[in-house]
Amino acid sequence: MSDKAYVPADDLTKMWRAIIEFNMIEEGDHILIGLSGGKDSQFMTAALAEVQRHSPRHFTLSCYTMDGMFAPDFPKEELQAFCARYGLVHYSEQVNIEEVWGHRGNTPCFSCAYFRRAAMNRKARELGCNKIALAHHNDDAVNTLMLNLFHSGQNKTFLPVTYLTRTGITVIRPLLFYREAEIVELGRKLGLKPLKNPCPYDGNTQRQEMKELASRLEQVIPHFYDHMASALRHSEDEERWPAKLSQKEMLDRFRTFWKKDRNKPAAAARKPEPDS
Repeated sequence: MSDKAYVPADDLTKMWRAIIEFNMIEEGDHILIGLSGGKDSQFMTAALAEVQRHSPRHFTLSCYTMDGMFAPDFPKEELQAFCARYGLVHYSEQVNIEEVWGHRGNTPCFSCAYFRRAAMNRKARELGCNKIALAHHNDDAVNTLMLNLFHSGQNKTFLPVTYLTRTGITVIRPLLFYREAEIVELGRKLGLKPLKNPCPYDGNTQRQEMKELASRLEQVIPHFYDHMASALRHSEDEERWPAKLSQKEMLDRFRTFWKKDRNKPAAAARKPEPDS
């Protein structure tokens, strides 16, 4: 194995911070990297391979790609060659997304995401992996927050570390402190060659709309992005309404409020005192 760094130390600072702050990696972990072949997952693979070389906690890496069968020329050999550069084994499987979607709804994005997660969880269990690494960056977290706020009224985004109770697998997101533009620049510096996304719906989704909206708002609202990124964290300054009561809880509140205590005399009307 070459002694040359896959990723320079200065460019790993934000990944080390995420790994250490959120305790993403533990001794003996076997992590399955979700490798789409795009800029984000390529950089994450190279960075994690470099972290693996220096981490005091020993762990194993493998890579996985789900072929959604959107195009006939799935770049299996290119992905295998890319992983081999870092001494990693690549696995892939086919899932016909168009077929399982059945053209229900506007786009197959929900079905694709569901089956991609299911296929990766299944492969992780098959390989004995206890963790999955996804290449979501800081822009993705902000865009997800906006998407949930604007489309479902939910103040939430994805977490740095998520334990999946049904599978016993933990999902980690080591790129959370990187901005997308930063990853693009780092990829150029490392000579990475991202593969084209074969999805015919790429760039035509609600997530893309949020991405474009955030970009426009950054131009007109000072520190818009920084403030949205700050909102990803819990804060002592939060002032939000209590959680909505269930119908039963609200009914109980009404009954308690209007209930009369028969043993207590009615309060006499209080007269206003004259001004002194």
